[in-house]
Amino acid sequence: MAGHSKRADLQAARFEGYGPGGSAVMLDCLTDNRERTAAAVRQAFANHGGHLGADGSVSYLFQQVGVLGFAPGSDEDAVTDAALDAGAEDVVVRPDGTLEALTAPADLDAVRGALARRGFVALRREITQRSATSAVLEHGAAVTLLGLLAALERLEGVQHVYSNAEIPDDVLARIPA
Repeated sequence: MAGHSKRADLQAARFEGYGPGGSAVMLDCLTDNRERTAAAVRQAFANHGGHLGADGSVSYLFQQVGVLGFAPGSDEDAVTDAALDAGAEDVVVRPDGTLEALTAPADLDAVRGALARRGFVALRREITQRSATSAVLEHGAAVTLLGLLAALERLEGVQHVYSNAEIPDDVLARIPA
């Protein structure tokens, strides 16, 4: 069939479930066969101490947000003031020292432009999912969850994997790379 593309046959699919330690996991996929993808996702969860849930079982824990990332060492007070003045909802400092301005997805480009005009150029711009709550994991659960997340990311068609897991630095330091 002329002009027919495999891409046209792809459909978006979201899968949700629970991983080790009560962590919530959500993934967005593009697939030409939802049942095949669901089976692969279910198997990955089962192999790594989790289980696939029903639609809506964990998505209520996540919110879509716009994120602008700024380099470590950026002036936190200046970026925060400028971002909030531009319409950002919050500015957070990540453990690695990067600053993230959080926005409503619809406001992302306007906030980015306003910050750029004030001399703050974002190194990263994305729309992602952020969890409202987190599940703090101990060593064993953290190791198993990292295996689950890696297995999910390797599956064909997986576009994004999100989790509300929080792995403390001291636990992360004991996990081999």
